[in-house]
Amino acid sequence: MESHFDEVINRLETNSIKWDTLEDRYGSTEVLPMWIADMDFKTPKVVLDALKNTLENCPVLGYTKAPDSLYEAIIDWQQQKHNMSLTREAILFSPGVVPSLALVVNAFTSPEDNVMIHDPVYPPFTSMITANQRKVLRSELTIKDNQFVMNFEEIEQQFKTKDVKLFILCNPHNPGGRVWSKDELIQLSELCYKYKVILVSDEIHGDLIFNPHRFTSVVTIDERYQDFVVTLTAATKTFNMAGTKNSMIYVYNEGLRNLLVQEQHKSEQSGINTFGYVATEAAYRLGDDWLADCLDYLEGNLALVVDFFATELPEVMVVKPQGTYLVWFNASSLGLEDQALTQHFVEVGKIGLNAGIDFGPAGSQFLRMNIATSRTTLVEGLKRIKYAFTH
Repeated sequence: MESHFDEVINRLETNSIKWDTLEDRYGSTEVLPMWIADMDFKTPKVVLDALKNTLENCPVLGYTKAPDSLYEAIIDWQQQKHNMSLTREAILFSPGVVPSLALVVNAFTSPEDNVMIHDPVYPPFTSMITANQRKVLRSELTIKDNQFVMNFEEIEQQFKTKDVKLFILCNPHNPGGRVWSKDELIQLSELCYKYKVILVSDEIHGDLIFNPHRFTSVVTIDERYQDFVVTLTAATKTFNMAGTKNSMIYVYNEGLRNLLVQEQHKSEQSGINTFGYVATEAAYRLGDDWLADCLDYLEGNLALVVDFFATELPEVMVVKPQGTYLVWFNASSLGLEDQALTQHFVEVGKIGLNAGIDFGPAGSQFLRMNIATSRTTLVEGLKRIKYAFTH
């Protein structure tokens, strides 16, 4: 049955980073972009309608505060979807999760402090640490049964010997799409508790989960964790509205919250634009049906991708995501260095993917593909990937 997600939307000349930077990024406009993590689907109509209503009924686009109804929508969503009991006081706003990463690094650590992350992981985890004069410690994820697993012994050893101040977790994991189990999150959290390490959990993909997997937010597991766990999230990834520039920070501990507020005051980064407030509230209040349909479509895309690799490129190892819409695959069979590897897919396959090495040393020889696009575009992208592997 045809889905409205099948619509091929022309995003050229919309100032899209994904589609309108091809010449600058790849040196060619013939490249099919399947890299940056936004979807090629229309933003939910309920969100667009809410934004239109704001423009029609708000003749002055002045300074805006977060309305009570937005706090209520956030609290209701988190309770219903993730069994998270929030209070208004525990919610802070930020322009995005990446600015929030910089914020927590500056609020909770000092220059030259050690901050631990997984390897591979979303590149801004590294860049926000180093740009703020902190030191990156990596804990390498290993692949077992085509899924990433944590090395808790190594993490504890570094906690013991390296005076780690902060651990930044990606849950679900980007680039691998791993939805960390409750038991894994308990193991990590207990280590942070034991060694007095603040745990920051980036959960921006937490609503994009494939059956039968279930997402667990760290802070919901044990009340003790509320004293040292800070959650970063947003509706923008879930509902494909990154351009509205809004995210949330959930922090229960008053002391940690005060540190964050003080740091926000240094750069006046606690205020959000009008459209971020409006879009987030509309998405959380009215976007449930759209999200269910989107997840169904993405599951179909994922099945197509897994079957394609198994049939057409059986020698290529693919990490099947449990969440997100990102697929991580190994291209080492081509025998190319990392820089040449990415360029090979651009020049030969005419497809733009994320270089695995950008996600850390453990990402060497891997590539990341965004599958949140129409099936027509996805099939074309897979054909180009095959061509790059076979030519």
